[in-house]
Order: sequence, then structure tokens, then C-alpha cells
Amino acid sequence: MAGRIGRRSTAGTRTGRAGRLAAAAALLPALLDLTGCAGGAGAAENAAVTVLTMAPSGSGSADRSGSTALAEAIGRSVSAKGGFGGHRLHVLTCNEQDTAEGAAACARQAVDAHAVAVIGSYSRHAEDFVPALEAAGIPYLGGYGLSGPEFSSPLSYPVAGGTPALIAGSGRQLVAAGCKSIALVRPDNRTGDTLTRYLSGALRPAGVPLTDVKAAEKGPDFAALARAAVGGDRKDGCVTTALGVEQTRALLDAYRKLAPARTRLGAVLGGVQQSVVDATGGKGGPLEGALVTGWYPPESSAVWDELRHTLEGRPADSPVDVSDLGVQTTWVAYQVFFQAADRLASAGLPLTAKTLRNQLDSGDSLDTGGVTPPLDWGMASMLPSAESPRLTNTWVTFQQVENGRLAQQQSGFVDVRWVLTGKRAPQ
Repeated sequence: MAGRIGRRSTAGTRTGRAGRLAAAAALLPALLDLTGCAGGAGAAENAAVTVLTMAPSGSGSADRSGSTALAEAIGRSVSAKGGFGGHRLHVLTCNEQDTAEGAAACARQAVDAHAVAVIGSYSRHAEDFVPALEAAGIPYLGGYGLSGPEFSSPLSYPVAGGTPALIAGSGRQLVAAGCKSIALVRPDNRTGDTLTRYLSGALRPAGVPLTDVKAAEKGPDFAALARAAVGGDRKDGCVTTALGVEQTRALLDAYRKLAPARTRLGAVLGGVQQSVVDATGGKGGPLEGALVTGWYPPESSAVWDELRHTLEGRPADSPVDVSDLGVQTTWVAYQVFFQAADRLASAGLPLTAKTLRNQLDSGDSLDTGGVTPPLDWGMASMLPSAESPRLTNTWVTFQQVENGRLAQQQSGFVDVRWVLTGKRAPQ
């Protein structure tokens, strides 16, 4: 295989893995001890700092209410613990209803509330709400990466690499696993075209051919898609998917009925997460042994312990699923926010939308406790891409379904920046 997969161990940052996890475990509680949502004993006297998290709820398959529920849980967990930088924290949540109008209304809510940031969140309608945030100077920290402005707006600070990083990583993961031909099942739209380009770039150094299988956006024939992807069921043939959760489940059902004997499955996390593995049969389902590329370590990793701790005691019907990428991304975004706010307080600066942007733009690395490599949005970290200049985190993780659970297939992180920039593979 031409080139070498770039690796970044979770121990490869400024501190060792154990030290960083310990620091992260100490960091968030320390910040939370200085943070409040609605006042209480020891609350700061100054006005609250407001943030907002949005996601669709009650909209069907697009629902990601776990993101807003997590934001509310963070707000509750800090509500009686004072303030940071002389301020209390006020967490607002907004149901954007998976509509352009709903997303725009959430942005207006953030503007009207003088929010210092929109944090985490999940929306497919960035084109409809980012302009309002830009006009008000409110940074969008986190986001799921579903539309162009999240990776192009100068006020957007994505914490993950979106589907482009995942699909490029999936290509490298499958090549490393010995796949000699790969079929990609992806949406038949402009976004899907872009994914095909990135996957082709990831496969090119190894000379692995790509079969492009396009799924119609409305009413796709999943049986036909499965047959086209499996083809002749070659020994070293592999299939990877870049569809949403519901479409991935339907494709897997068709794949199981087809019962290929030799084709190996791969997937990008988001379409395949632990809930999908469980729903399709777990250990006995078609995803057993599948190779999965993700933004973050699997839910079983110790890096999520503080998230689990924050959610202790939540109601049994809580929509928060720790393995959900929307929940995880919102958690990462709040960690970045708290750490940036702490840096401002240490420098004696007020926390405003403007000072927060300046801190995030400074190039000063912010540690996420091993969930990602340290993040920054300084000019040196920007992706030299007209499409996605704000995509700075180009690292992914390699996972595999083992005994019905997503687990690490390879430790650390893999950098796919060279694929996303169209450069040659590192030697």
C-alpha cells in the first residue's frame, strides 16, 4: 500500500493520555464549580451569560433531542455553583423542528437573548440561521457539520470533521484491512458527489477501485442498492455507507436478506452507531465485524466518563444516548466553551461573544480530555479548501463491531488532512 496512515495517539499531545484524562476529569468539575444556570448559594452578582443549543424534536427521523437535553442537563448540574468570570451561566434550548423557519427562529432567540454563543446543536439548515448569527457576531461552536456554512462561516467553530473526514477515514481503514475493491453507497446529490471525490482520494495511493452506488433521495430501492454494492461478492470486496441512520438500517436489512458470503462491511459513524448495531441484531446481525470510522473514541471509552457522570440520575425516558454523535458533539463543544471561558477569566477579560471569538481564533489549543486532539481555529490550522476552510479537526478514529459492541480497532487518531486537501499520502 502506497503511503502510510498518519496516527496520533491519545498519548501524543502535550501530556500523556493518563495525565490528560486526569486533567480533563479535574477541569470540567472545576469549571462547573464556578458555573451556574439559575443562581443559588455563592452565585455571582453580575448578569448571567447566556448560551443556546438547538436541535429538532418531534420531527420524525431527524430528531436529535438528546443534544438539547444534554445542554439542559449541563445547565442543571451547574445551576447552584456560582459563576465564572463573575457571571452565571444561563442555558437556553430551542426546537428547530428540522425546518428552515424553525432554525431561523432559534437564531433569532439567540440574538434576542444576547447569547455569547450557540453551542453544540444539530441542524440541517445552517444556511438559514448562520447569517443571523454572523450579523449579531455570535459564534457557532460545535454543530454537527450537515451543511456548508458550518465549515465556511468565519463565525463557525466545528469540533469534528463532518462527513468528509469520516468518508476519507473509512477509505483508509478499509484499505488497511485489505480491501481490494470498495463500493460506496451514498446519497445521489451534490454532497454525495463530494463524498465520492474524497473516498476516491483516500483509495488512490493503494490503487483500489471504487464503485459509486447512488441512493435516490426519495424512495430508494434498497434491495437494488445492496445488489449493486455487493456485486460479485468478491473475497476482498468491501462496502461502505454514507447514509443517514434510517436509510442505513433499511440498507442493512436488504444486505442481510442478500446474505453475501464474503463481502465485508464498513460504515461511517452516524449512519452506524451503537443503537443501529443493537437494532439490527447486535452480535448476530449484519454489522458484526464491520469496520466503522468515527470522529471520537467509542462510547465505551473512559474519555466519556465525565459525560456519564453528568447524566447520572436522569429520567428513564431521557432522550440522551451517550453513544449518539449529536450528544457527543454537543458535549465536546461545551467542554471547549468552558475551557475558553476559563482562559478569558484567567486573563481578566470579560466573557462576551467578541472575546470568545477572539479566544477561539487565537490559535491557543483547547484540550477536550482525549475525546479529540487539542482543538484550535487559528489561521495555521485552517484547511486550505474553498469548500471547508473552517474544518480544522481532520482526525478520525477506527472502530470495529465486536460481540455486538463498537470498540476501538486501532488506538489513537488517524489524520486524513492529506486526503481532504488533495495532497499525496504521507510517506
